[in-house]
Amino acid sequence: MSRRPLPRILSSGSDRIARSRELARTAADGATDVLQPLITVSRGLRKLAAAARARWAATPKERRGPTLLVAAACLLVVAFLPYGPLLALAALMAAAAWQGRERPVARTGPDPAESTRLQGLYEALVPYLSLPEDPAPLYAHGGDWTAVFADQAFDEDGRLTRLRLAYPPYFMDGEPAARARVEQVLHAKSGRGREYLFDWDEEGNRLTLRVLPALPTTIAAQRFVTVPGETVLGFTDADAVQRTVPVRAGDGAADAPAVVWRTGPHSTEPHLLAIGRPGGGTTTLLRSIALQALAHGDVLVIDGDGTGGYACLTGRDGVLAVECGLAGALASLEWAAHETERRLLVANQARQAGYPAPSDTRRPLWILLDRPGALGALAAAAGRPDPQELLDVPLRHGRAAQVTVVVAEQYDSADTLCETVRSQTRARIALGPAAPEQIAAVLGAPPHTTPVAHMPPGRGYARLGTGPVVRLQVPATPDPYDDATSEAHCQAVLELLPPRRNEPAGPDTAAAPMVVAPGPSPEPDLDLDADTAPTLRKTPGLPSPVPAEG
Repeated sequence: MSRRPLPRILSSGSDRIARSRELARTAADGATDVLQPLITVSRGLRKLAAAARARWAATPKERRGPTLLVAAACLLVVAFLPYGPLLALAALMAAAAWQGRERPVARTGPDPAESTRLQGLYEALVPYLSLPEDPAPLYAHGGDWTAVFADQAFDEDGRLTRLRLAYPPYFMDGEPAARARVEQVLHAKSGRGREYLFDWDEEGNRLTLRVLPALPTTIAAQRFVTVPGETVLGFTDADAVQRTVPVRAGDGAADAPAVVWRTGPHSTEPHLLAIGRPGGGTTTLLRSIALQALAHGDVLVIDGDGTGGYACLTGRDGVLAVECGLAGALASLEWAAHETERRLLVANQARQAGYPAPSDTRRPLWILLDRPGALGALAAAAGRPDPQELLDVPLRHGRAAQVTVVVAEQYDSADTLCETVRSQTRARIALGPAAPEQIAAVLGAPPHTTPVAHMPPGRGYARLGTGPVVRLQVPATPDPYDDATSEAHCQAVLELLPPRRNEPAGPDTAAAPMVVAPGPSPEPDLDLDADTAPTLRKTPGLPSPVPAEG
């Protein structure tokens, strides 16, 4: 059975209706645009009238009569002024237009998606912040998150960036394990891949969570504004330290908060231990420390890994030796132990004679030992003593002798460190990604932030003595002889290197001017007795530890 076509009036009716609706909508939009000033003024007049009624209702009855009299007098004065009514009408229309303007709606709370995220976070905290016997728990399944959450903030992607929450007084906020469980839940529910800071207020039962920005990696090696005895280990958050130093970062200059390590006779943390993963930046840290130490002292480098990362220091002024082999390392460390004893003996004799210590005993000596575990394995295979045993004297008595020891090791070889190194290195640094338990084992205290899985080289945490754990970013100090080094960073390191011995400073090895402390007053001629002078052996390439006779 064939279908008959619809009548023309029925087939074209829907098109006519659609066109009519479109015309009506266009006319309405045009009329709205034309009448927009009138709509704005009308809206403003309604607001002004509502405000006048509210003001009249709030006026006491005994003051309404005088108020009407004053208003009538004002209207009479305006009526008799030249152009008074016209000016009053213009002022009224301007006030109505101002009051009737469209204003952006201020956001007063989270949107539905953010409220759902906060409710989910609230539900996840219920098992950790509630007890069954609590008659009025702050956290309960199906409860209201607005009663405990405040000061919340979100980023453009809808992820939480700041939150302050209240917890019940019976929560054991003094136990690290209880805190860690809550921090783990907040970290997981707020979004991984970011670093969070947890600020516990035990007195007020409040916990503040906020996302920390990434530390800048654009600060390269340079001459920092410090005094002798101060070393910039790296840079941290602005609220973590009280000192900033001017730096060149990228194409500009700025003041960056620095982690400054103080060494010398009055230091409470005279030696440093750095633990990291391969590629974490421990070698970069030692290079940065060496470049700063050469401005005021002498440096002895022991490269246990033998990768050649310190070849740029070989033969430079102030660099006593750069040893990579086992024999050279043992000889250099033995010399360092005897030199420490010599400095102590000479300084003691000078003090007993009433004179200041000689200048050669007051010039800082830095011993940088990278990967002692590798040297220890070689020494055990060769039947030689562990090089760490030779660090006993510099570590125990180095502070009085102006000898500073810096040891760098990796996490997988940290158990090879001897007890003396562990007990005498009270300045600690942990570099590279690691579990919170590993970082706490190195620093002696857990970090207040959540470590991220991926970190740039030189990124980690630092703790000086019993101070707080702070984030750290070591200045970019790569090997200038490495082909993968950028030209800017390579030039920055080369500018800091002192000239090579017996060679004039060239354009590629020019060093910044070194600040030399003024010499002491005339020193006495000290003679060591044969009974008190230790037996010292001169190591090739190192200065003799025996003082010159006057």
